[in-house]
Amino acid sequence: MYKHILVPVDGSETARLALGEAIKLASALEAQIRLVHVVNKLPWVSPGLTGAVVQELINQLRGTGESILHDAMTCVRDAGIVADSRLIEALGTEAGECIIEQMAAWPADLIVCGTHGRRGIHRILMGSDAEYVLRHSTVPVLMVRRSGVSEGA
Repeated sequence: MYKHILVPVDGSETARLALGEAIKLASALEAQIRLVHVVNKLPWVSPGLTGAVVQELINQLRGTGESILHDAMTCVRDAGIVADSRLIEALGTEAGECIIEQMAAWPADLIVCGTHGRRGIHRILMGSDAEYVLRHSTVPVLMVRRSGVSEGA
């Protein structure tokens, strides 16, 4: 069935819940997990920021991403599951696009990702990487969100 499960992680509660589901599936199916975290460098490029400030912000984002991946990898390995991870540094590419690229490159046969369940204006303003993944994935996608929680109307 599923042997390669791709799990995007961003440090959010919904990503942690999705990781928990992926661990359960991987354990039952004897599957591998690939963890992915995307650092998007472009939002920090601004005329008012100097190169040194931009680089420091990117370094902080990279460090946070590495910490998120490390914590997630610890959970996966503690469950006895074979795993690897990728920190992807994107320049203006949305996280959803990077996740779809990883899906094809690995190749994953399932994506398990968290979603905040935003609707209405919140989704329009915040965007939705999970929705992008769902719309563009060529493999099944399991969306996990906190039960009973919905943002926006």
